[in-house]
Amino acid sequence: MATLDLITKEDLQQFKTELFAELKKLGIGRANEQASRQWIKSAEVRKLLNISSGTLQTLRSAGVITYTKVGGLLYYNQEDIHKMLEDKRS
Repeated sequence: MATLDLITKEDLQQFKTELFAELKKLGIGRANEQASRQWIKSAEVRKLLNISSGTLQTLRSAGVITYTKVGGLLYYNQEDIHKMLEDKRS
């Protein structure tokens, strides 16, 4: 007969503590929030560049803006967008 293991709140709390400790050792977490902001969504890009969805599509198709598609969402490298803004100013 199979034994049944019960998980208590204390077990979950201990697991959470251990998991966060491991993530901290690996350098993952709040220290890397800025790195996670490296990628921005289409709406933010349109707002930054003051362009429409169609114009953003045209820029993607022309290869002017690089992007990554994850689960149906498009993400753009924030540095590329800022570089494009700087180039527009020149």
